[in-house]
Amino acid sequence: MDFNFSEEQEAIRTLADEVFTSKADIDRVKAVELSDERIDRDLWRELANTGLLGIALPENLGGGGLGLAELYVLLEQQGRHVAPVPIWQSTLAALAVAEFGTDEQAAALVPGVAEGRTFLTVGLEEFGPYTDGTPATTAAETGGAWTLTGAKAVVPITHVADRAIVSATTATGAALFVVDLAGAGVTVEQTQSTNWEICGNVTLDNAPAELLGPADGTAAQWLLDRVELALAAIQLGVGAGAVSQAVDYLNGRHQFGRPLATFQAVNHQLADCYIDLQAMSVTLWQATQNLVDGIDPGTSVLVAKWWATDGGQRIVHRTTHVHGGMGVDTDYPVHRHLLWGKQIGATLGGSASDLARLGAQLAAGVEVVA
Repeated sequence: MDFNFSEEQEAIRTLADEVFTSKADIDRVKAVELSDERIDRDLWRELANTGLLGIALPENLGGGGLGLAELYVLLEQQGRHVAPVPIWQSTLAALAVAEFGTDEQAAALVPGVAEGRTFLTVGLEEFGPYTDGTPATTAAETGGAWTLTGAKAVVPITHVADRAIVSATTATGAALFVVDLAGAGVTVEQTQSTNWEICGNVTLDNAPAELLGPADGTAAQWLLDRVELALAAIQLGVGAGAVSQAVDYLNGRHQFGRPLATFQAVNHQLADCYIDLQAMSVTLWQATQNLVDGIDPGTSVLVAKWWATDGGQRIVHRTTHVHGGMGVDTDYPVHRHLLWGKQIGATLGGSASDLARLGAQLAAGVEVVA
């Protein structure tokens, strides 16, 4: 498998780096963290104006018409810069609508995301340990109209999103639904995650909802696979950005008359980070290529998710450690990589959950895709 980026993907990576470097410097990120929304609206508009925000959305709905790999290239760059904008949440929700929704649903919801006018979000997690299987949230149909009952935990950006794409269990399997977060039967309790993001616990009490695609489990799994790889892409960028900062710091800081970077123990720490980054990268792009090629991903998505969760946590802890006291100083930027890494590592289950799910897949005979 060729893991080199195409010229188009390299151009996207370069443009994304330029946008994030110019619009998400440390002073700007600090200012956004002190705002009520904690979302950088200026950066959001710039991503929309450059076409990056809608890069994976269909052209006929205002997007760039490219694919999943290009979106993950963008997300990796976001992770490097720990830029406070909800790209994966809004874009993957819009992708699900474009893939499974009716023409009317797609026309109503997708163009606003591509243009940066509206936010969508995704609600897949529920309370309790994360496991594969049917959601505890249930859906009931009466006369062609659907209602949902249950609860979704830590749904991102509920304070600005118009609608959420949530999973629920029907009589025929798991399905995706569009829920109006300001609609009847919906209660949102805002909470704070470990990084910049404001989330909400969403309670659904016979809340009206629109079915999105088939109710046989396929649409819900489609979205879950892509969300897990989106988190892996961001975590790869978070880890790479943390290592880059550590290298700069260690080369500039002297002890006993020489740079800290020349000490063997420090070199070993960064070498371990490099190994984890390479494993995270190869598993991410392998799983992504499987999805792009329409190949059954088998265990590859969960393998990439586990590396991002487990290896990503090690990287952000090591890089914080080699910074010494500077690593936990909130005026110094590397602590944001630690917070992002920890949150991503706990989203959709931690490393122990990932391994348990992977073991269940292997026991069930799911193909190991290499």
